[in-house]
Amino acid sequence: MSVDNQFSRSEDFHAILLGVLILLAGLIIYFITGYREINEAQTQYIEDLETSAKVNPEFKSVEWYEAYDHLQAIQGSKNAVGTFLKNLTDKPGSWKSNPLASMQLSAGEADQISRSSSEAYQKTQEEIATLKEEARQAEQRAAEVGFSDGTKNGLAIKAIADWRNAMGKSAGIEKKFKTKSYSRWLFLLLLFGFLSLLFGFAHLRMGVKFVTFLKGFAFVFFIGTVSHWLAGQSTIKDLGIGYAAWAIVLGLLISNTVGVGDTIKSALSTELYIKTGLVILGAEILMSKVLAIGLPGIFVAWVVTPIVLITTYWFGQRVLKIGSKTLNMTISADMSVCGVSAAVATAAACKATKEELTLAVGLSMVFTSIMMVVLPMVINGLGMPEVLGGAWIGGTIDATGAVVAAGAFLGDAALNVAATIKMIQNILIGVIAFGVAIYFTRMGAGSGEKVGAGEIWRRFPKFVLGFIGASILFSIIYALLNSHMAYSLLDHGVIGGFTSRLRGWLFCLAFVSIGLSTNFKELKSHFTGGKPFILYICGQAFNLMLTLLMAYIMFYLVFPEITESI
Repeated sequence: MSVDNQFSRSEDFHAILLGVLILLAGLIIYFITGYREINEAQTQYIEDLETSAKVNPEFKSVEWYEAYDHLQAIQGSKNAVGTFLKNLTDKPGSWKSNPLASMQLSAGEADQISRSSSEAYQKTQEEIATLKEEARQAEQRAAEVGFSDGTKNGLAIKAIADWRNAMGKSAGIEKKFKTKSYSRWLFLLLLFGFLSLLFGFAHLRMGVKFVTFLKGFAFVFFIGTVSHWLAGQSTIKDLGIGYAAWAIVLGLLISNTVGVGDTIKSALSTELYIKTGLVILGAEILMSKVLAIGLPGIFVAWVVTPIVLITTYWFGQRVLKIGSKTLNMTISADMSVCGVSAAVATAAACKATKEELTLAVGLSMVFTSIMMVVLPMVINGLGMPEVLGGAWIGGTIDATGAVVAAGAFLGDAALNVAATIKMIQNILIGVIAFGVAIYFTRMGAGSGEKVGAGEIWRRFPKFVLGFIGASILFSIIYALLNSHMAYSLLDHGVIGGFTSRLRGWLFCLAFVSIGLSTNFKELKSHFTGGKPFILYICGQAFNLMLTLLMAYIMFYLVFPEITESI
């Protein structure tokens, strides 16, 4: 089979294909159904903003905020098509004592919730109206002297801030007062059908029968739905236990008790789900942010990684005196770069045996499973900033899927930083493999052979190109649209109303697959003593310390302005 044909049937190819199709479909649908309507609705309010700014250049007036609020309310996800897509990609809702409330709320129940908050809502509205009038009066007094009196300007600014704060505090009560009935059963079924067709097509091209995949995917999707449902319980939600944790834990419980059959295994495509989700994530991370995070991220990924790789290899040879140099190198690359992908590429470059590769991969899976749960807990326990925690996760946890899972525990900022740094690090796979092949050939350390540009391309994680392409495309679109249109049509349309929500489902399916694919009985032997185990422990400890130090220096000492903008 040719190299091109191999790529066209690979997970990376299908991740890029599916991710691009989803993003393009979102763009086409929202632009066709929403652009003209949004543009017409925004025109008058944009003029009001500009007029208000000219009349009162000293501070944002009441009229400015009124126009701004109207613009914020114009969202692509609120028209008929946008509402359908938002419902299609919705997850089970919150619930307290009635599990069915997460899936369905009758008109009578919605009306009861609204009536229970009616008195509080009316009270907050009266308070807001009073504060708004006081803000208007304070602003008028400042206007009478041409906004030249600093004291009166300050009083007006404070009065307007009080009014805005009251509006912010009332948002929860207003949402409760405007509770509407819903039923998510049909939309979940439609979402299952949509994802089944997309990924069933991909698996069919990769050699898995559609019916076989469909049966397995039904189980994976069900566990994913249960994970969202459990995460929506109010007490659990308050504890911060999200869908990612439930997806992994439920998968681990099943795989390590009753086991997972071959039919279900056919749908456990962790890398395909996560890579497709990451291609979609590219649309949410503009190139300006990628380049910004890339500055400190390059130091975290491209400086730390080679240092850890070389030091770990030296430690294994000189201190632990591991007999097999190929095993030593494979474990070092696995631990320092990005887990299984780096181990496979490096093992091929230095001609490690199948048993050595299996040992390295086993160690990686064990420690990845532990770190993706423990590291976020440590970060939260230390009160570490989200950006620093994300950088630490992205530079140390081996697998891309596990990085995303761990980042999701901390929040969106940590997820974006972690995923971006991991992708920057992933670029090193081909470079490291090429360097290892040259080293083993020239030093006579093994039976390695020279690797050309074609082999580097084969080993390169190509889904990263989809991520970068999506980021470039949406960066251009953002630049072509004015900020208000971008907010309404992209932030609260294509992305906020469709693709980011779909990405959440794909990540959930990936986390379920991680859990269902991990069997501790099969990996138990890797917990036993021995030099490979000690090598991994020592190397990862060094990696954790050096990555945290470099991340802190880069994100908080050298580039603090980048950190503030994330």
